[in-house]
Amino acid sequence: MEKFGILLPIVFPVLMGALLPLFPFRNKRARNLYIELVTIATSIFAVWLIFHRPSEDFNVLNLAGELEVKFHIDGLGMVFGGLISFLWPFATLYAFEYMEHDTRDNAFFAFYTMTFGVTIGIAFSGNLMTMYMFYEMLTLVTMPLVMHGTGRKAILAGRKYMTYSIGGAAFAFIGFIFVYRLGNTMNFTFGGVFSGVSLGNMELIVKAVYVLAVLGFGVKAAIFPFYGWLPTASIAPTPVTALLHAVAVVKAGAFAIIRITYYSFGTELLSGSFAQYIVLGFAIATILFGSARAVKEPHLKRRLAYSTVSNLSYIVFAALLMTPAGMVGSLMHMIAHAFIKITLFYCAGAILTCSGLEYVRDMGGLAKKMPFVCTCFLIAGTALIGVPPMAAFVSKWHIGTAAIAQGSIPAILGAFAVLISAFCTAVYICGFVMRTFFPQEGKMDWRVMQAYDPSWRMKLPLMVLIYMIFTIGIFAKPLLSFLSRVVAGGM
Repeated sequence: MEKFGILLPIVFPVLMGALLPLFPFRNKRARNLYIELVTIATSIFAVWLIFHRPSEDFNVLNLAGELEVKFHIDGLGMVFGGLISFLWPFATLYAFEYMEHDTRDNAFFAFYTMTFGVTIGIAFSGNLMTMYMFYEMLTLVTMPLVMHGTGRKAILAGRKYMTYSIGGAAFAFIGFIFVYRLGNTMNFTFGGVFSGVSLGNMELIVKAVYVLAVLGFGVKAAIFPFYGWLPTASIAPTPVTALLHAVAVVKAGAFAIIRITYYSFGTELLSGSFAQYIVLGFAIATILFGSARAVKEPHLKRRLAYSTVSNLSYIVFAALLMTPAGMVGSLMHMIAHAFIKITLFYCAGAILTCSGLEYVRDMGGLAKKMPFVCTCFLIAGTALIGVPPMAAFVSKWHIGTAAIAQGSIPAILGAFAVLISAFCTAVYICGFVMRTFFPQEGKMDWRVMQAYDPSWRMKLPLMVLIYMIFTIGIFAKPLLSFLSRVVAGGM
């Protein structure tokens, strides 16, 4: 029975979300209570499992030989599973106010809740087969959220998201096949599944396939040139874009790249090879491209989307250094960026809800009418730049020092790319701050005059997130110690 418990945080939200439209709720308040209780219960189940990990793998279904649906909670799964379990209840609470006047919010919250379970499935996957299956399920349950607006732009965004995702899945599937045919096992094994395997003439092909697999899973991580779906998806409601760009989809992409690098192909096979240098090159190009586009972008949510494109490749770049220090920096930035970017998106969503404003050029003087939200944006934006003692300073410091310590030309170039990106981040964050806090006289938009700070349902998640941004930065040592044990394969 202990092993069956691992299915609870996966199956429960999927089932409760699917059944939601069938329940005759008397009003939205009752419906919201149901959703929040389901979300909190799922988080409790997941966290309990993280602290009381089953001693054995749970094989749910054997399809053929090594093709099994299997779950296992290791150190890396603990990091990703714990991150999403903490953030999802607050994300749901925020969504209630944002979606208050939506006429199709039952369908929205059904898929929103189901996405939680599918993402937990990715975190707790015990082998490549299971992770790939849930990875594809994530595309299916999030596509209706991207297309929720049902307008022409929403439909086009959904098509683009699906096209990119299917293409990425095809590339990833090639890696899946090679691991299945040539590896020791499909199970995630720290150090990789090719240890002791004589690849012979196939070694160069396997390394080339690894590059394709990284690019395939990298579609969800918005690696250049496969980033296009992410800014387009900003047409979706802000609770969706916050989860797409900060927690569920994009972090699942980065998580999958880390999985196949360290637990499938293995750094012993890849380190120092052309495969490593190629994927590092893609990550470096994405860091620079995303931050440069964010500087030019006038639309606030799309500006944050391009910022996400850049910061995701911080995570990927650090992991692809294939050193313990790089891996620690990668996981630390995965956590730091999740808290910071979801805060920034929630601020953008609150601005849209309470003022109707979308473009930065129209937000002059907004801080006078929405002081709470604009202050939260200022703090989170400062954290994203990498100002101490907040979370991203710690992660960026570890990424930079790991790159310099690794010493290869791509690593050093990547360290310079991180510095340039940090400067660009300061530019596009300060552009918002200067306009909202220090407007030009006589140029205040009429919508700014009617703006107001949101209710507690938006304020409470923002306050908790700001608290965590400081806490992760100030008390980083215990977290870094835990991540070091994960990276060493001790968990």
